[in-house]
Amino acid sequence: MAMPGSLRRQPANRGLVSHCTHHHIVVFLLTFFSYSLLHASRKTFSNVKVSISSQWTPFCLNSTAPELRPYELWNSSHLFPNAEEATLFLGTLDTIFLFSYAVGLFVSGIVGDRLNLRWVLSFGMCSSALVVFSFGTLTEWLHFYNKWFYCCLWVVNGLLQSTGWPCVVAVMGNWFGKAGRGFVFGLWSACASVGNILGAFLASCVLKYGYEYAFLVTASVQFAGGVIVFFGLLTSPKEVGLPELGADEDEASVEEDANRPLMGSDDVDDDDRNYSIQATDNDNQPKAIGFFQACCLPGVVLYSLAYACLKLVNYSFFFWLPFYLSNNFGWKEAEADQLSIWYDVGGIIGGTIQGLISDVLQKRAPVLAVSLLFAVGSLFGYSRSPNSKPINAVIMAITGFFIGGPSNMISSAISADLGRQDVVKGSSEALATVTGIVDGTGSIGAAVGQYLVSLIQENLGWMWVFYFFILMTSSTILFISPLIVREIRLLLHERRLRMLAE
Repeated sequence: MAMPGSLRRQPANRGLVSHCTHHHIVVFLLTFFSYSLLHASRKTFSNVKVSISSQWTPFCLNSTAPELRPYELWNSSHLFPNAEEATLFLGTLDTIFLFSYAVGLFVSGIVGDRLNLRWVLSFGMCSSALVVFSFGTLTEWLHFYNKWFYCCLWVVNGLLQSTGWPCVVAVMGNWFGKAGRGFVFGLWSACASVGNILGAFLASCVLKYGYEYAFLVTASVQFAGGVIVFFGLLTSPKEVGLPELGADEDEASVEEDANRPLMGSDDVDDDDRNYSIQATDNDNQPKAIGFFQACCLPGVVLYSLAYACLKLVNYSFFFWLPFYLSNNFGWKEAEADQLSIWYDVGGIIGGTIQGLISDVLQKRAPVLAVSLLFAVGSLFGYSRSPNSKPINAVIMAITGFFIGGPSNMISSAISADLGRQDVVKGSSEALATVTGIVDGTGSIGAAVGQYLVSLIQENLGWMWVFYFFILMTSSTILFISPLIVREIRLLLHERRLRMLAE
Protein backbone atom coordinates (compact mmCIF):
# COMPACT_ATOMS: atom_id res chain seq x y z
CA MET A 1 0.00 0.00 0.00
CA ALA A 2 1.46 3.34 -1.05
CA MET A 3 1.99 5.98 1.60
CA PRO A 4 0.26 9.33 1.30
CA GLY A 5 2.47 12.17 0.04
CA SER A 6 2.50 13.84 3.46
CA LEU A 7 4.02 10.71 5.03
CA ARG A 8 6.81 10.05 2.56
CA ARG A 9 9.90 11.46 4.20
CA GLN A 10 13.34 12.19 2.91
CA PRO A 11 16.17 12.33 5.42
CA ALA A 12 16.86 15.98 6.01
CA ASN A 13 20.62 15.67 5.76
CA ARG A 14 20.47 13.78 2.45
CA GLY A 15 18.49 16.56 0.84
CA LEU A 16 20.84 19.13 2.29
CA VAL A 17 24.07 17.49 1.14
CA SER A 18 22.83 16.69 -2.35
CA HIS A 19 22.10 20.34 -3.13
CA CYS A 20 25.03 22.02 -1.36
CA THR A 21 27.42 23.91 -3.64
CA HIS A 22 30.35 26.19 -2.98
CA HIS A 23 27.89 29.09 -3.38
CA HIS A 24 25.92 27.78 -0.41
CA ILE A 25 29.10 27.66 1.69
CA VAL A 26 30.07 31.23 0.70
CA VAL A 27 26.58 32.52 1.52
CA PHE A 28 26.64 30.69 4.87
CA LEU A 29 30.01 32.20 5.82
CA LEU A 30 29.29 35.74 4.59
CA THR A 31 25.94 36.01 6.39
CA PHE A 32 27.42 34.33 9.48
CA PHE A 33 30.33 36.73 9.85
CA SER A 34 28.38 39.82 8.77
CA TYR A 35 26.03 39.42 11.72
CA SER A 36 28.94 38.38 13.96
CA LEU A 37 30.60 41.73 13.22
CA LEU A 38 27.41 43.61 14.06
CA HIS A 39 27.21 41.78 17.39
CA ALA A 40 30.92 42.38 18.01
CA SER A 41 30.41 46.15 18.02
CA ARG A 42 27.64 45.77 20.63
CA LYS A 43 29.89 43.62 22.80
CA THR A 44 32.73 46.13 22.49
CA PHE A 45 30.55 48.80 24.07
CA SER A 46 29.78 46.47 26.98
CA ASN A 47 33.45 45.61 27.47
CA VAL A 48 34.71 49.22 27.69
CA LYS A 49 32.01 50.64 29.97
CA VAL A 50 34.39 50.91 32.91
CA SER A 51 36.87 52.94 30.86
CA ILE A 52 34.16 55.18 29.45
CA SER A 53 32.72 55.75 32.92
CA SER A 54 36.16 56.81 34.18
CA GLN A 55 36.60 59.20 31.27
CA TRP A 56 33.24 60.83 31.89
CA THR A 57 33.97 61.33 35.60
CA PRO A 58 35.89 64.41 36.87
CA PHE A 59 39.62 63.95 37.19
CA CYS A 60 39.40 65.63 40.60
CA LEU A 61 38.32 62.22 41.93
CA ASN A 62 41.77 60.86 41.09
CA SER A 63 44.60 60.94 43.61
CA THR A 64 46.86 62.72 41.13
CA ALA A 65 44.42 65.59 40.57
CA PRO A 66 46.38 68.29 42.46
CA GLU A 67 49.31 67.78 40.06
CA LEU A 68 47.21 68.31 36.93
CA ARG A 69 47.20 71.87 35.60
CA PRO A 70 45.38 73.74 34.26
CA TYR A 71 42.36 72.52 36.17
CA GLU A 72 39.83 73.39 33.42
CA LEU A 73 41.66 71.28 30.85
CA TRP A 74 41.71 68.14 32.93
CA ASN A 75 38.05 68.47 33.87
CA SER A 76 36.68 69.46 30.45
CA SER A 77 35.66 65.90 29.58
CA HIS A 78 33.52 65.13 32.59
CA LEU A 79 29.79 64.68 32.12
CA PHE A 80 28.81 63.33 35.53
CA PRO A 81 29.80 64.13 39.11
CA ASN A 82 30.50 60.50 40.00
CA ALA A 83 30.94 57.03 38.51
CA GLU A 84 27.49 55.88 39.66
CA GLU A 85 25.68 58.44 37.51
CA ALA A 86 27.98 57.68 34.58
CA THR A 87 27.18 53.97 34.88
CA LEU A 88 23.47 54.76 35.07
CA PHE A 89 23.72 56.74 31.83
CA LEU A 90 25.52 53.83 30.15
CA GLY A 91 22.60 51.60 31.16
CA THR A 92 20.22 54.16 29.70
CA LEU A 93 22.13 53.95 26.43
CA ASP A 94 21.58 50.17 26.45
CA THR A 95 17.84 50.67 26.81
CA ILE A 96 17.80 53.36 24.09
CA PHE A 97 19.66 51.04 21.76
CA LEU A 98 17.33 48.09 22.36
CA PHE A 99 14.16 50.13 21.79
CA SER A 100 15.47 51.79 18.62
CA TYR A 101 16.73 48.40 17.47
CA ALA A 102 13.28 46.90 18.03
CA VAL A 103 11.54 49.68 16.09
CA GLY A 104 14.11 49.40 13.33
CA LEU A 105 13.51 45.67 12.93
CA PHE A 106 9.88 46.24 11.94
CA VAL A 107 10.96 48.77 9.31
CA SER A 108 14.05 46.91 8.09
CA GLY A 109 12.07 43.76 7.36
CA ILE A 110 9.71 45.69 5.11
CA VAL A 111 12.60 47.49 3.39
CA GLY A 112 14.48 44.22 2.90
CA ASP A 113 11.54 42.69 1.03
CA ARG A 114 11.34 45.69 -1.31
CA LEU A 115 15.02 46.39 -2.01
CA ASN A 116 18.02 44.24 -2.76
CA LEU A 117 18.99 42.44 0.44
CA ARG A 118 22.69 42.82 -0.33
CA TRP A 119 22.39 46.61 -0.60
CA VAL A 120 20.42 46.92 2.63
CA LEU A 121 22.79 44.68 4.61
CA SER A 122 26.00 46.31 3.38
CA PHE A 123 24.55 49.80 3.93
CA GLY A 124 23.58 48.91 7.49
CA MET A 125 27.01 47.47 8.29
CA CYS A 126 29.03 50.36 6.84
CA SER A 127 26.76 53.08 8.24
CA SER A 128 26.68 51.48 11.69
CA ALA A 129 30.48 51.27 11.62
CA LEU A 130 30.70 55.02 10.95
CA VAL A 131 28.32 55.74 13.85
CA VAL A 132 30.32 53.50 16.22
CA PHE A 133 33.52 55.25 15.11
CA SER A 134 31.95 58.66 15.74
CA PHE A 135 30.57 57.60 19.14
CA GLY A 136 33.69 56.10 20.66
CA THR A 137 36.67 57.37 18.66
CA LEU A 138 35.93 60.69 17.00
CA THR A 139 34.36 62.27 20.09
CA GLU A 140 37.38 61.27 22.16
CA TRP A 141 39.89 62.55 19.62
CA LEU A 142 38.03 65.88 19.41
CA HIS A 143 37.39 65.96 23.18
CA PHE A 144 33.71 66.52 22.47
CA TYR A 145 31.42 65.12 25.18
CA ASN A 146 27.67 65.62 25.11
CA LYS A 147 24.94 63.40 26.54
CA TRP A 148 22.33 64.30 23.93
CA PHE A 149 24.78 63.69 21.11
CA TYR A 150 25.60 60.25 22.51
CA CYS A 151 21.88 59.41 22.80
CA CYS A 152 21.18 60.48 19.22
CA LEU A 153 24.10 58.45 17.89
CA TRP A 154 22.96 55.35 19.75
CA VAL A 155 19.40 55.71 18.46
CA VAL A 156 20.76 55.87 14.92
CA ASN A 157 23.06 52.92 15.62
CA GLY A 158 20.13 50.80 16.81
CA LEU A 159 18.15 51.62 13.67
CA LEU A 160 21.10 50.82 11.38
CA GLN A 161 22.02 47.60 13.15
CA SER A 162 18.43 46.41 12.81
CA THR A 163 19.02 45.91 9.08
CA GLY A 164 21.24 42.94 9.83
CA TRP A 165 19.08 40.12 11.14
CA PRO A 166 16.08 40.30 8.75
CA CYS A 167 18.44 40.47 5.76
CA VAL A 168 20.74 37.61 6.71
CA VAL A 169 17.82 35.33 7.64
CA ALA A 170 16.10 36.16 4.33
CA VAL A 171 19.25 35.39 2.33
CA MET A 172 19.74 32.12 4.19
CA GLY A 173 16.08 31.27 3.60
CA ASN A 174 16.58 31.79 -0.13
CA TRP A 175 19.50 29.37 -0.28
CA PHE A 176 18.53 26.67 2.22
CA GLY A 177 15.16 24.94 1.98
CA LYS A 178 13.36 23.07 4.71
CA ALA A 179 15.49 19.98 4.05
CA GLY A 180 18.02 20.38 6.87
CA ARG A 181 16.95 23.96 7.66
CA GLY A 182 16.67 23.30 11.39
CA PHE A 183 20.21 21.90 11.59
CA VAL A 184 21.76 24.50 9.26
CA PHE A 185 20.05 27.44 10.94
CA GLY A 186 20.78 26.03 14.39
CA LEU A 187 24.49 25.93 13.55
CA TRP A 188 24.39 29.25 11.71
CA SER A 189 22.62 31.10 14.54
CA ALA A 190 25.80 30.73 16.60
CA CYS A 191 26.91 33.88 14.75
CA ALA A 192 25.71 36.08 17.65
CA SER A 193 27.77 34.14 20.20
CA VAL A 194 30.82 34.18 17.92
CA GLY A 195 30.35 37.94 17.56
CA ASN A 196 30.33 38.34 21.35
CA ILE A 197 33.62 36.46 21.61
CA LEU A 198 35.13 38.40 18.69
CA GLY A 199 34.09 41.74 20.16
CA ALA A 200 35.61 40.87 23.52
CA PHE A 201 38.84 39.76 21.85
CA LEU A 202 39.24 42.86 19.69
CA ALA A 203 38.52 45.20 22.59
CA SER A 204 40.90 43.45 24.97
CA CYS A 205 43.76 43.62 22.44
CA VAL A 206 43.80 47.43 22.20
CA LEU A 207 42.05 48.61 25.36
CA LYS A 208 45.39 49.37 27.02
CA TYR A 209 45.91 52.15 24.47
CA GLY A 210 42.53 53.73 25.26
CA TYR A 211 38.89 52.76 24.82
CA GLU A 212 38.66 54.85 21.64
CA TYR A 213 40.95 52.35 19.87
CA ALA A 214 38.60 49.50 20.75
CA PHE A 215 35.82 51.32 18.89
CA LEU A 216 38.21 52.16 16.05
CA VAL A 217 39.27 48.54 15.47
CA THR A 218 35.73 47.15 15.72
CA ALA A 219 34.31 49.82 13.40
CA SER A 220 37.09 49.30 10.86
CA VAL A 221 36.59 45.53 10.74
CA GLN A 222 32.81 45.96 10.47
CA PHE A 223 33.14 48.51 7.65
CA ALA A 224 35.46 46.18 5.76
CA GLY A 225 32.94 43.37 6.25
CA GLY A 226 30.20 45.55 4.78
CA VAL A 227 32.31 46.20 1.67
CA ILE A 228 32.97 42.46 1.25
CA VAL A 229 29.24 41.73 1.60
CA PHE A 230 28.40 44.34 -1.06
CA PHE A 231 30.73 42.80 -3.63
CA GLY A 232 30.52 39.13 -2.65
CA LEU A 233 27.07 38.19 -1.31
CA LEU A 234 24.59 36.40 -3.56
CA THR A 235 21.05 36.87 -2.30
CA SER A 236 19.43 34.17 -4.44
CA PRO A 237 20.43 31.00 -6.32
CA LYS A 238 19.01 32.51 -9.51
CA GLU A 239 21.86 35.04 -9.54
CA VAL A 240 24.26 32.25 -10.56
CA GLY A 241 21.82 30.25 -12.66
CA LEU A 242 20.92 27.69 -10.01
CA PRO A 243 17.31 26.49 -9.70
CA GLU A 244 15.08 28.03 -7.10
CA LEU A 245 14.33 26.16 -3.91
CA GLY A 246 12.23 23.09 -4.59
CA ALA A 247 12.65 23.09 -8.38
CA ASP A 248 15.54 20.64 -8.51
CA GLU A 249 13.86 18.31 -6.06
CA ASP A 250 10.77 18.09 -8.24
CA GLU A 251 12.78 17.47 -11.39
CA ALA A 252 14.60 14.62 -9.71
CA SER A 253 11.33 13.22 -8.33
CA VAL A 254 12.43 13.78 -4.77
CA GLU A 255 9.67 13.69 -2.19
CA GLU A 256 8.19 17.19 -1.94
CA ASP A 257 7.47 16.94 1.76
CA ALA A 258 11.12 17.27 2.71
CA ASN A 259 11.26 20.75 1.21
CA ARG A 260 7.72 21.93 1.94
CA PRO A 261 7.50 24.94 4.27
CA LEU A 262 6.90 23.73 7.79
CA MET A 263 4.03 26.13 8.38
CA GLY A 264 2.17 25.21 5.19
CA SER A 265 -1.10 23.30 4.94
CA ASP A 266 -1.11 19.53 4.57
CA ASP A 267 -3.25 19.28 1.42
CA VAL A 268 -0.96 21.12 -1.02
CA ASP A 269 -0.68 19.63 -4.51
CA ASP A 270 2.43 17.54 -5.14
CA ASP A 271 3.56 19.75 -8.01
CA ASP A 272 3.75 22.89 -5.85
CA ARG A 273 7.16 24.47 -5.47
CA ASN A 274 8.94 26.79 -3.05
CA TYR A 275 9.95 29.92 -4.85
CA SER A 276 12.94 32.13 -4.08
CA ILE A 277 12.04 35.00 -1.80
CA GLN A 278 14.46 37.38 -3.50
CA ALA A 279 14.05 36.60 -7.18
CA THR A 280 16.22 38.49 -9.63
CA ASP A 281 13.97 38.03 -12.64
CA ASN A 282 11.99 41.25 -12.79
CA ASP A 283 9.26 39.68 -14.92
CA ASN A 284 8.47 37.11 -12.27
CA GLN A 285 9.50 39.05 -9.19
CA PRO A 286 6.70 38.84 -6.60
CA LYS A 287 5.12 41.79 -4.89
CA ALA A 288 6.27 42.43 -1.34
CA ILE A 289 3.78 41.58 1.37
CA GLY A 290 2.41 44.31 3.64
CA PHE A 291 3.17 44.62 7.34
CA PHE A 292 -0.35 43.78 8.52
CA GLN A 293 -0.61 40.98 5.98
CA ALA A 294 2.55 39.49 7.45
CA CYS A 295 1.13 39.78 10.96
CA CYS A 296 -1.96 37.86 9.83
CA LEU A 297 0.06 34.91 8.53
CA PRO A 298 -0.54 31.72 10.56
CA GLY A 299 1.77 31.48 13.57
CA VAL A 300 3.43 34.90 13.22
CA VAL A 301 1.69 36.63 16.14
CA LEU A 302 1.96 33.61 18.43
CA TYR A 303 5.65 33.09 17.78
CA SER A 304 6.31 36.84 18.09
CA LEU A 305 4.70 36.99 21.54
CA ALA A 306 6.48 33.81 22.58
CA TYR A 307 9.82 35.22 21.42
CA ALA A 308 9.21 38.44 23.36
CA CYS A 309 9.14 36.37 26.56
CA LEU A 310 12.00 34.07 25.60
CA LYS A 311 14.34 36.81 24.32
CA LEU A 312 13.75 38.68 27.57
CA VAL A 313 15.22 35.72 29.45
CA ASN A 314 18.00 35.10 26.93
CA TYR A 315 19.16 38.73 26.80
CA SER A 316 18.93 39.06 30.57
CA PHE A 317 21.52 36.32 30.82
CA PHE A 318 23.61 38.15 28.21
CA PHE A 319 23.55 41.47 30.08
CA TRP A 320 23.36 40.36 33.72
CA LEU A 321 25.12 36.99 34.05
CA PRO A 322 28.66 38.31 34.71
CA PHE A 323 27.28 40.86 37.18
CA TYR A 324 25.23 38.13 38.92
CA LEU A 325 28.26 35.87 39.30
CA SER A 326 30.36 38.69 40.78
CA ASN A 327 27.59 40.05 42.96
CA ASN A 328 26.19 36.76 44.23
CA PHE A 329 29.36 34.68 44.64
CA GLY A 330 31.98 37.40 45.05
CA TRP A 331 34.05 36.16 42.10
CA LYS A 332 36.40 38.49 40.25
CA GLU A 333 34.96 40.30 37.25
CA ALA A 334 37.42 38.71 34.81
CA GLU A 335 36.61 35.22 36.13
CA ALA A 336 32.88 35.89 35.87
CA ASP A 337 33.28 37.09 32.26
CA GLN A 338 35.15 33.93 31.29
CA LEU A 339 32.69 31.65 33.08
CA SER A 340 29.67 33.28 31.41
CA ILE A 341 30.86 31.99 28.02
CA TRP A 342 29.48 28.55 28.93
CA TYR A 343 25.95 29.88 28.55
CA ASP A 344 26.69 30.75 24.91
CA VAL A 345 28.34 27.36 24.38
CA GLY A 346 25.21 25.62 25.63
CA GLY A 347 23.04 27.76 23.35
CA ILE A 348 25.13 26.91 20.28
CA ILE A 349 24.94 23.16 20.97
CA GLY A 350 21.24 23.37 21.87
CA GLY A 351 20.27 25.25 18.73
CA THR A 352 22.12 22.78 16.49
CA ILE A 353 20.85 19.58 18.12
CA GLN A 354 17.27 20.77 18.55
CA GLY A 355 17.21 22.04 14.98
CA LEU A 356 18.36 18.63 13.75
CA ILE A 357 15.66 16.86 15.78
CA SER A 358 13.01 19.21 14.37
CA ASP A 359 14.24 18.36 10.85
CA VAL A 360 13.75 14.66 11.52
CA LEU A 361 10.25 15.20 12.94
CA GLN A 362 9.50 17.97 10.41
CA LYS A 363 7.79 19.76 13.30
CA ARG A 364 9.28 22.60 15.37
CA ALA A 365 6.75 23.37 18.12
CA PRO A 366 6.92 20.00 19.99
CA VAL A 367 10.73 20.24 20.12
CA LEU A 368 10.46 23.77 21.53
CA ALA A 369 7.91 22.65 24.11
CA VAL A 370 10.10 19.84 25.45
CA SER A 371 13.17 22.07 25.58
CA LEU A 372 11.33 24.88 27.37
CA LEU A 373 9.90 22.47 29.94
CA PHE A 374 13.44 21.36 30.74
CA ALA A 375 14.46 25.04 30.77
CA VAL A 376 12.06 25.68 33.67
CA GLY A 377 13.78 22.93 35.66
CA SER A 378 17.27 24.12 34.74
CA LEU A 379 16.44 27.70 35.78
CA PHE A 380 15.20 26.46 39.13
CA GLY A 381 18.35 24.39 39.54
CA TYR A 382 20.69 27.20 38.50
CA SER A 383 19.11 29.58 40.98
CA ARG A 384 20.33 27.20 43.69
CA SER A 385 23.79 26.56 42.27
CA PRO A 386 26.47 26.24 44.97
CA ASN A 387 29.55 28.46 45.18
CA SER A 388 31.52 26.17 42.88
CA LYS A 389 32.79 27.27 39.48
CA PRO A 390 32.79 23.81 37.81
CA ILE A 391 29.26 22.99 39.01
CA ASN A 392 28.04 26.48 38.09
CA ALA A 393 29.56 26.17 34.60
CA VAL A 394 27.86 22.82 33.99
CA ILE A 395 24.42 23.99 35.12
CA MET A 396 24.92 27.23 33.18
CA ALA A 397 25.69 25.31 29.97
CA ILE A 398 22.61 23.13 30.50
CA THR A 399 20.49 26.25 31.03
CA GLY A 400 21.92 27.78 27.84
CA PHE A 401 21.16 24.55 25.99
CA PHE A 402 17.46 24.64 26.87
CA ILE A 403 16.97 28.44 26.61
CA GLY A 404 19.46 29.57 23.99
CA GLY A 405 18.59 26.66 21.70
CA PRO A 406 14.87 27.51 21.36
CA SER A 407 15.70 31.22 21.13
CA ASN A 408 18.04 30.59 18.19
CA MET A 409 15.48 28.33 16.51
CA ILE A 410 12.62 30.84 16.73
CA SER A 411 14.71 33.75 15.48
CA SER A 412 16.16 31.86 12.51
CA ALA A 413 14.68 28.55 11.29
CA ILE A 414 11.10 29.18 12.44
CA SER A 415 11.16 32.75 11.09
CA ALA A 416 12.23 31.31 7.73
CA ASP A 417 9.41 28.76 7.91
CA LEU A 418 6.85 31.45 8.71
CA GLY A 419 7.99 33.59 5.80
CA ARG A 420 7.80 30.73 3.28
CA GLN A 421 4.31 29.45 3.92
CA ASP A 422 2.11 28.07 1.17
CA VAL A 423 -0.22 31.08 1.41
CA VAL A 424 2.54 33.48 0.28
CA LYS A 425 4.93 31.45 -1.85
CA GLY A 426 5.21 32.36 -5.49
CA SER A 427 3.10 35.49 -5.16
CA SER A 428 4.68 37.71 -2.54
CA GLU A 429 7.84 38.37 -0.53
CA ALA A 430 7.47 37.93 3.21
CA LEU A 431 10.59 36.44 4.74
CA ALA A 432 12.42 39.62 5.80
CA THR A 433 9.18 41.26 6.94
CA VAL A 434 8.19 38.27 9.07
CA THR A 435 11.70 38.01 10.53
CA GLY A 436 11.58 41.70 11.44
CA ILE A 437 8.22 41.27 13.15
CA VAL A 438 9.32 38.25 15.20
CA ASP A 439 12.71 39.66 16.21
CA GLY A 440 11.35 43.19 16.68
CA THR A 441 8.70 41.97 19.12
CA GLY A 442 11.36 39.93 20.88
CA SER A 443 13.63 42.97 21.18
CA ILE A 444 10.83 45.01 22.76
CA GLY A 445 10.43 42.26 25.35
CA ALA A 446 14.19 42.23 25.92
CA ALA A 447 14.32 46.01 26.35
CA VAL A 448 11.50 46.01 28.92
CA GLY A 449 13.04 43.02 30.65
CA GLN A 450 16.34 44.75 31.39
CA TYR A 451 14.52 47.39 33.44
CA LEU A 452 12.35 44.79 35.21
CA VAL A 453 15.34 42.62 36.10
CA SER A 454 17.15 45.55 37.75
CA LEU A 455 13.96 46.56 39.57
CA ILE A 456 13.24 43.04 40.86
CA GLN A 457 16.85 42.45 41.87
CA GLU A 458 17.08 45.70 43.79
CA ASN A 459 13.83 45.21 45.72
CA LEU A 460 13.42 41.44 46.05
CA GLY A 461 16.77 39.80 45.35
CA TRP A 462 18.20 37.42 42.76
CA MET A 463 15.96 34.48 43.66
CA TRP A 464 12.91 36.43 42.55
CA VAL A 465 14.69 37.31 39.32
CA PHE A 466 14.92 33.61 38.55
CA TYR A 467 11.25 33.16 39.45
CA PHE A 468 10.55 35.92 36.93
CA PHE A 469 12.58 34.02 34.31
CA ILE A 470 10.59 30.86 35.03
CA LEU A 471 7.34 32.81 34.59
CA MET A 472 8.49 34.20 31.22
CA THR A 473 9.65 30.77 30.03
CA SER A 474 6.29 29.27 30.99
CA SER A 475 4.55 32.12 29.13
CA THR A 476 6.54 31.19 26.04
CA ILE A 477 5.08 27.68 26.17
CA LEU A 478 1.60 29.11 26.74
CA PHE A 479 1.73 31.35 23.66
CA ILE A 480 2.73 28.54 21.29
CA SER A 481 0.48 25.93 22.93
CA PRO A 482 -2.08 26.00 20.05
CA LEU A 483 0.73 25.24 17.60
CA ILE A 484 2.08 22.52 19.89
CA VAL A 485 -1.31 20.81 20.08
CA ARG A 486 -1.84 21.04 16.32
CA GLU A 487 1.58 19.63 15.41
CA ILE A 488 1.36 16.80 17.95
CA ARG A 489 -2.01 15.83 16.45
CA LEU A 490 -0.43 15.83 12.99
CA LEU A 491 2.41 13.61 14.21
CA LEU A 492 -0.05 11.13 15.75
CA HIS A 493 -2.18 11.18 12.60
CA GLU A 494 0.84 10.49 10.39
CA ARG A 495 1.91 7.68 12.69
CA ARG A 496 -1.52 6.02 12.41
CA LEU A 497 -1.46 6.32 8.62
CA ARG A 498 2.00 4.77 8.44
CA MET A 499 0.84 1.86 10.58
CA LEU A 500 -2.14 1.34 8.23
CA ALA A 501 0.14 1.57 5.21
CA GLU A 502 2.31 -1.25 6.55
